[in-house]
Amino acid sequence: MARRIVIIQGHPDPAGGRLCHALAEAYAAGARAASHTVETLTPATLHLPPLTTKAAFEAPPPPEVSAVQETLAGAQHLALVFPLSLSGMPAVLKAFLEQVFRPRFLLLDPTTGWRGARRLKGVSARVVVTMGMPAIAYRWWFGAHGVRALTSGLLGFAGIGPVRTTYLGMAKAATEARRAAWLEAMHRLGSRAR
Repeated sequence: MARRIVIIQGHPDPAGGRLCHALAEAYAAGARAASHTVETLTPATLHLPPLTTKAAFEAPPPPEVSAVQETLAGAQHLALVFPLSLSGMPAVLKAFLEQVFRPRFLLLDPTTGWRGARRLKGVSARVVVTMGMPAIAYRWWFGAHGVRALTSGLLGFAGIGPVRTTYLGMAKAATEARRAAWLEAMHRLGSRAR
């Protein structure tokens, strides 16, 4: 069954040409080949500042953020692709998510408080993280705390699930064959909207 997929390409370099860009493109190509509808959001090109006060977080968002919220509200599946930065997501992606995931967007009825129904309940997600260290070290030695904060603390709290993760370690040292295998895996995941 065809699904509406939104890919959030979270690499902080807006120029492109990075592994994360290629992974997101492979995911999108696989999804389109399987007749899914795909839209890609690139936070690094949006220049959204971090929110620094509670009043700013609770205020109505600017038009650029409202447009992104509208896109996400229509999604059935999300794919987030980013490089590990200080054990978590890059600052530009965090600022983007802070702007977009405001209470008035996440909650169908903001007057119910955080116990209320979530707008994105039932949306599934795939989180793809590249890193310089071995993926097994990040997952088991360091506990993948930064990514778990995203998958459970934000996406899960927003009602998104299931949330699946893919860790690609030793990315800078990866051979061309290894990168090609990763791109093929992303194409396959995109085609299955997983």
